[in-house]
Parts: sequence; C-alpha cells; structure tokens
Amino acid sequence: MGEQHLVILLVKVAVAASLASLLVRFRAFKAVLLVEQRSLLERLGLAGAIIVAFGGALVVRLVTRNTYKAADVGLEGCLIAGLVGGYVPGLLCGVLISLPSMLFAGELLSMPLLAAVGVMGGMLRDAAPDPEEIWSVSPFLDRNIYRTIRQHADRPIFFYRLWFLLTLVSAEGVRYLGSQIFPAGAIFHLYPPEAGRPGLMAVTWLSTMFAVLLPIKIWANARVEIRLEEQRRLAQEAQLRALTSQINPHFLFNTLNSIASLVRTNPDTARQVIHKLSSILRRLMRRHDNFTSLREELAFVEDYLSIEIVRFGDKLRFVREVADGSLDTMVPSMVLQPIVENSVKHGLSGKVEGGTVRFRAWLADERLHLVVEDDGVGIPEANLAKLFQQGIGISNVKERLQVLFGTDFRMWIDSKPGEGTRTGIEIPSQGQLAPVATRSRAAAGTDTVS
Repeated sequence: MGEQHLVILLVKVAVAASLASLLVRFRAFKAVLLVEQRSLLERLGLAGAIIVAFGGALVVRLVTRNTYKAADVGLEGCLIAGLVGGYVPGLLCGVLISLPSMLFAGELLSMPLLAAVGVMGGMLRDAAPDPEEIWSVSPFLDRNIYRTIRQHADRPIFFYRLWFLLTLVSAEGVRYLGSQIFPAGAIFHLYPPEAGRPGLMAVTWLSTMFAVLLPIKIWANARVEIRLEEQRRLAQEAQLRALTSQINPHFLFNTLNSIASLVRTNPDTARQVIHKLSSILRRLMRRHDNFTSLREELAFVEDYLSIEIVRFGDKLRFVREVADGSLDTMVPSMVLQPIVENSVKHGLSGKVEGGTVRFRAWLADERLHLVVEDDGVGIPEANLAKLFQQGIGISNVKERLQVLFGTDFRMWIDSKPGEGTRTGIEIPSQGQLAPVATRSRAAAGTDTVS
C-alpha cells in the first residue's frame, strides 16, 4: 500500500510539471510571465490559463470518480496563481477551481480552502524583497537554505526564502487540519489511510512543495530563455547599427577625397559633386531599417554613381538588368553600394578608357540573386582570397549578411586580371525573410572564390 501511495504522489508532481510545461508553450502566457507589473486584464488572463489547466486536471479526478486521484492539483494551482499573479488571480483560481468539487462531489470545504491558499500565495508575492526572488526559489531544500548561507545573502532574502517554504508547508497543513476536523468527504486529500505512517505523511507534504516549486522553476527557465533571446536580438541590432555606421563614413570619406581632388582642378565639377552628396546624405539620414526594397537600394546606387559619372564623364557606364518582380523584393540596406564602389574604385578607375558596371537581379526557387560585374582590370589571384577579410566594404557586407541570415546566404567573387570582376549574392526572397529579432547569430556564410 505504501508503494502505491508513493506512485500516486509521484504522478501528482509529474502532472503539475506537465501542466506548467504545457502552459509555457503558449506565446501569450510567456509574454505575461515575463513582466512583473501586470494590468488587471493580464492578471485575469493569467488566472484563466491556470484555471483551465489545473482546474481541468481536477475535473479529470471527478469524472473518473477518484480513479485518478493524482490528477487533482487544484490546491497547488491556486498557490501558484497567487505567487505569480498576486491576490486577484489567486483568489479567482481558488473560487473557480473549487466549484466542480463543491457542486458535483459535495466537497464543501474546497472553496474556502483553495481561496485561502490563493490569497496566501498573493501575500507571499507581496512580501518578496525583490519581485525576481520568487523565481529563484529552488524545489530542493538544500539549494534554498545552504546556498543562502554560503552566499552571505541579506537577512531579508534569507528570511523570505525560509518563509516561502513555511508557507508551502502551511498550505498543506491547512488541508490536513480540515481533513481531521471536518467529516470525511468535505475536503479532498491524498493522505495515507494507515495510521502511524509518519514517513508517508512527510512525503505527502513534500509532494505538495514539489508540485508548486517545479512549475515555478519551469516558468523561471522560460523567462531566462526569453531574456537571453532578447539580449541576443539587441546585440544583433547593435552590431548591425555599428556595421552601418562603419560603411557610411567609409563611403563619405571616399567621396570627400574625390571632391578634394576636384576643388583645384575643376571647381564647377566639385560643386556638382557636393550637391549630389548632400542628396545622398539626406537619404542616409532617413534610413533606420535593416531592410529596404531593391527599388530603393538601386535608387541609392544610382545617386552614388551620378557622383562618379561627374568625375569620369562618359567613360563610366551603368547597366541594370532586373527581372520582373525583383524590384519590390526586400534586401539588406546598403548592400549594393559598397560592391559597386569597389568596381568603380578598384576595377575601372585604373583604365584610361573607363568601362561598364553591370547589375543583374532575378528570382529563382524563392531565392533572390544579385550580381554586380565590371569589365575593369580585375583582381590578382593573391589578393582575391583575402578580399573578404581585408576590404572594408566587402567584409562589411558579408558580416551584415551573416547577422541577418545566419548561414542561409551565399556571397562569392569571381575575377580574372584584365577581364573584370563579378560579385554575387544569393539570399532568401521576400517571402522567406525573417526579422533580426527572431534569428540567432550563426557561423559564417558560404563563400566561393573562383
């Protein structure tokens, strides 16, 4: 009989943990768990979720006529509701969870007991020296007491953790007193039928503690995961802002160097370049998103090339071949200009007769393909292998693609001395793009250097 009772208690703890794991799978529930200051509507939603889960388990016990006694974790659910949500969720859970047992099983003490336990949970929440302290209590006694002593914690924290455990014991103690004072059947309990079994009684009380603390621990781990993901997202956004702020001065300094060389030799041309540069800077200051349409990105590239055309004259030509439907596809902002700038600065500026920069874009198999090629002097093979590490513009583009797409992109450079250079990018099309907030930083993307 003792072994059977132990199995029932273990199943009870497992039921509580399973219900907590089930609830934390819902995004709305996790969002409410993450904040400590909740509106009345959020607290009611929290109470409703706990009522459905833990109250539903109690109904299972009633429907099966006490065949599955371990399914009844109503008392534990009310205490958890008070701990996590406060007085209102705790009291509401106590009243509503106890209704089926009162109406259909005649357990008249269920409502006052569960309501009182819910309020006890709310009191315990309000007494916490720090709202986060609720989530740090461990299901294991030694972790709560000895860790507090070893860490030389403040007295309020030590006494709060002690009071926390005593409150859990008191909740089960109230149920025990009710079962002893009032007639049988007035309140549901899992106490062993045999008298003089203090060991089983102790395990029964411990099972209640674990049935409360395990769900709290499961939800605490979920909160930690959410916050770590949020920190990763913020780190990624900060890195993207840093990379964007790096490419903008890089472009600006190169343009100012061009203006400086024109001031003495051709002042009129220098004034034209300054005017076009001001238009580009105004466009840059309006950009705050990580993604923009290919149409807008090409407009920015053409603004940049208009400056270079002023310098080069008719020797610089730009040709674009964009397939239907590609212009409205989203691309990372400032992804094309550094590549086009490399083609002009390193590929064509050394050619007396100038040359052509050609841009092509098309969609295939839900992937967007972007290719920038020139007929310039090309890149020596010895420098080609180091281009992704040494070139500011190219390395910047690659690193931003890594942050935005993880490994789901491809960037390659193909060049032959005397014939020109071709740079290609392959990324997910608009329908597959995901915000930076939902992507974790991954390893480097695939590079192919021919």
